[in-house]
Amino acid sequence: MGKFAEMVPERVRALASYIPGKPIQQAEAEFGVKMIKLGSNENPFGPSPLAIRAMESATKSVHLYPDNDMVALRERLAEHHGLSPNQLIVTAGSTNLLDIVARTLLSPGLNAVTSERSFIVYPIVTRSAGAELRQVPVRNDGFDLDAISDAIDSDTRLVFIANPNNPTGTLIPAKEMDRFLDHLPEKVVVALDEAYYDYAEWLARERGVDYSHAIDYVRHERSVLVLRTFSKAHGLAAVRVGYGMGPAELINYLARLKTAFIVNGLGEAGALAALDDREHYEKSMRNNSAQLAVLTRQLRELGYAPVESWGNFIYIETGEDASALSRRLQMNGIIVRPLNGSWGSRTAIRVTVGSPDENRKFIDALKQVTKGAHAG
Repeated sequence: MGKFAEMVPERVRALASYIPGKPIQQAEAEFGVKMIKLGSNENPFGPSPLAIRAMESATKSVHLYPDNDMVALRERLAEHHGLSPNQLIVTAGSTNLLDIVARTLLSPGLNAVTSERSFIVYPIVTRSAGAELRQVPVRNDGFDLDAISDAIDSDTRLVFIANPNNPTGTLIPAKEMDRFLDHLPEKVVVALDEAYYDYAEWLARERGVDYSHAIDYVRHERSVLVLRTFSKAHGLAAVRVGYGMGPAELINYLARLKTAFIVNGLGEAGALAALDDREHYEKSMRNNSAQLAVLTRQLRELGYAPVESWGNFIYIETGEDASALSRRLQMNGIIVRPLNGSWGSRTAIRVTVGSPDENRKFIDALKQVTKGAHAG
């Protein structure tokens, strides 16, 4: 035990750090080949050209502190969603907001509830707040809302629900979420994580499914905080801009724990411009929808059974050690996300839907490293 261990609370010593997908530069240096990154659910087309120009222009003001309250972006988002600005908070990505939510609502002796095989940040932020995390088993690779309800007790203050779920890509239809919230105890807040909202909403319209009533929950002051991000569909992952929508009173408390100037001016400029570029947005959505169908079909032809996805990624049970398979794929220039370790899926990988060329190269590499073998 090091000399600082006694100074650090046990709950912090016991935490497992968040391990992100492997950066392209690191993988290329390690394997000596050019890489295609399909491990972190990034937009293969990058950000909108409008966003790039806006961020380039904003570099002229990097010597000035950004607007701590992100007034322009909050007002624009409020207009976009039909809400009041005081119902919104802008943070450094939705992961930053998850940490703020946990520190606001949780403390030792309290608990949060979520599902197994969901976003690995939920355990980190809950335990860092000194609270207990209860994880119920999945049902059909997704959230079992009945089991979530049964796990809630008088010490529960927070429920994390990812919709669509990361990493499995499953969806909770709007009516099921409505029913769950109708039976939610008064002193419990639902952190409704819709990081992949844009993809899910587009796919839901194509598939004739009623996906999300999240904004209605906010308008009716339900005990729900809706989390969204500019990192995925808008391709702004590196500048870290996310936001939450919820009851004004709750937003006010969350804002008290937000670090000063946490969102930078480049990010705000890029986010504002991204909202104006419908052409780039629709190009990204159309590619995802078409290529998701192509990848799903090709994986099935190889003998796999990918879970139906409502995001920009696919969850695949491979029938072998996920880390070993991922390493072989990297030797062939493809980065995917193995889901063992904290994710709890020893034989599963998650693959981002890329461009047509990227997806073709992934399938070719998968064939090469499995040599015709499949999950059966």
